[in-house]
Amino acid sequence: MAASERSGEAANAAGALIPGPRLPVPDSEVIARPRRRRFTAEYKRSIIDQADAARDASAVGLLLRREGLYSSHLATWKRQRKQGGIDALAPKKRGPKVIVSPLAKENREQKAVIARLTKKLKNAELIIEVQKKVAALLGNPIPNIRIDEENS
Repeated sequence: MAASERSGEAANAAGALIPGPRLPVPDSEVIARPRRRRFTAEYKRSIIDQADAARDASAVGLLLRREGLYSSHLATWKRQRKQGGIDALAPKKRGPKVIVSPLAKENREQKAVIARLTKKLKNAELIIEVQKKVAALLGNPIPNIRIDEENS
């Protein structure tokens, strides 16, 4: 068999297609912002169990390649399992921990109460003004009584 026949040059020159497996073309679009992968506790547990059941390091490497994981994932998950059991494998909320002082919390609650009561007071004053106008139209005016706010 000649070298040109082995390489398929004769078939290509005639325009024939070369039979063989066609690999799918990967999507080349770049994602604007990559997303962080999140693994469930159940998935982590199953990977750790499979890695523990592996006979040697090559089987663990095959597992990691198949799942698209790094050895650091496995090491971190094993350490978390050893430290805290099942709950340690659950994903944690990222970012700085928010610590709210009791005074700030109480202050926020008091401001909400003040805002709610101020709104109720404005509504009540509006209703009283409407009542005064209706009474004046009906010929029975209501006298203006000033309430001393300092003494109450």
